[in-house]
Amino acid sequence: MEKKRNQTGRVLRIERSSMHDGDGLRSVVFLKGCPLSCLWCSTPESQHSGYEIGFRAGQCTGCGRCAAACPAGALRIEDAVPVRDVKQCLLCFACEKTCPNHAWQRYGMDMDADTLVKEIAKDEIFFFHSGGGVTFSGGEPLKQAGFVAEAMRECRARGIHTAMETSLFAGWEQVEAVLPHLDFLFADLKLMDGERHRAATGVDNRLILENIKRIDEAPYPLSIHVRIPVIPGVNDDLENLRRTVEFCDPLRRVEEIELLPYHRLGMETYRNLKLDYRLEGTVSPSPEEMRELEKEMNRVSGRVRVRVGG
Repeated sequence: MEKKRNQTGRVLRIERSSMHDGDGLRSVVFLKGCPLSCLWCSTPESQHSGYEIGFRAGQCTGCGRCAAACPAGALRIEDAVPVRDVKQCLLCFACEKTCPNHAWQRYGMDMDADTLVKEIAKDEIFFFHSGGGVTFSGGEPLKQAGFVAEAMRECRARGIHTAMETSLFAGWEQVEAVLPHLDFLFADLKLMDGERHRAATGVDNRLILENIKRIDEAPYPLSIHVRIPVIPGVNDDLENLRRTVEFCDPLRRVEEIELLPYHRLGMETYRNLKLDYRLEGTVSPSPEEMRELEKEMNRVSGRVRVRVGG
């Protein structure tokens, strides 16, 4: 892949002081755009590459300033609530800028790599004292591989540890672009059966499995941390979990499999974007159920350790 200086990427947001996305305190860069559409996705605002706008009804007072400011006339007030005509909306975000109560929320901003690295570097002192760094997440970071690789390269030049959370659903050219600049890799393995994977995420898993194997053989001093989001009724059966262990066990760079219990933390964003949540009624697995899965997977594992995460 051709290397370009100071590329521009589309960022969703930057979260600081995370303790769940790698060692130490970390700044997590969430990027826009993902080729998967997982039934349980907790960040629906990251799936589409384009700009989006959400409406938080609980913060609206019905003042009408957003409708008055809209240059396209895409907003009208009905029963003290703004109604947006999606076809007319220019996504100029005049509504967001005008609202005194922050009821409108913009999803997506363009940043060049230099600007992003400067933002990340503001937390260098916390990285140094905690052994932390930066984690690139999504969406899918590999959809913007050139931008991510450049930002990672500049971070490492500053001594900042780099990590990435990814589905690995990308061409090898994109994967290989980031590997030289990456210290630690979180790889999601959702389902081992290709057809079940397609039903749950919208894509087959063949490319994902091939990429994990190729990374394991690649000449980079890189650790792979496999994560499985445990979704009741989707991928929590023992057959799938055992097959995952059997796949990971021979891979020399896979140190650990982490089981992440299903949660519903993204529900508010689905409402803000007026999107249907397709796992309505699904209940999070109990701590006891998670420990039983952990026990069974460790029983069949020959080398890789399995643990429950949070």
